[in-house]
Amino acid sequence: MIGMSDGLTVPFALAAGLSGAVEATGIIVTAGLAEVAAGAIAMGLGGFLAARTDAEHFAAEKAREERETVELPEEEAAEVAGILRGYGLTEDLVAAVVTAIRSDQKRWVDFMMRFELGLEEPDPQRARNSALTIALSYVAGGLVPLAPYIVFGSVHTALIGSVAVTLLALLVFGYVKGRFTTTRPFRSAWQTVVVGGLAATAAFTIAKLVG
Repeated sequence: MIGMSDGLTVPFALAAGLSGAVEATGIIVTAGLAEVAAGAIAMGLGGFLAARTDAEHFAAEKAREERETVELPEEEAAEVAGILRGYGLTEDLVAAVVTAIRSDQKRWVDFMMRFELGLEEPDPQRARNSALTIALSYVAGGLVPLAPYIVFGSVHTALIGSVAVTLLALLVFGYVKGRFTTTRPFRSAWQTVVVGGLAATAAFTIAKLVG
């Protein structure tokens, strides 16, 4: 979602801004493709590093819990008991469950990671998959606003076509995103269109004023 959203918005704003300053669609296409490539690499690496950071954080916290269950077993057991009491278990049940959990260190560490820290072990392939997904989504999104500049020779015609196809793509993307992330997909759709439209309008206006 991040890759597609930025891929639609940033190249769209760049192309619109250049349309207010240059008269050749070739320049806009070249600059747009360069931005798409740079943006895809930057965002892909960002996604990769974020996933790597999550994995490293999980590994560090797991190592700490493993060490504490050995060096501070009573304190860790007390933390388990506190968590269980928070779920309404009676003292008898708490004592029995704590004894069962601490009898297996791996199970004990897994319990602390999940219920004390709220951490789930990340997929080992997550960093690579995240980088590829974000980068490819950015490229796919970025080609949408640039397509009319590739097809049409007139900057004015290409700008109109770019606005039409990109706003439609933003509308569809915003709706689909809203279906998965909120209970109000139509609001998500028009908000996405407004953000993209404002970015492109600002870029075009500034280019016109400066030019």
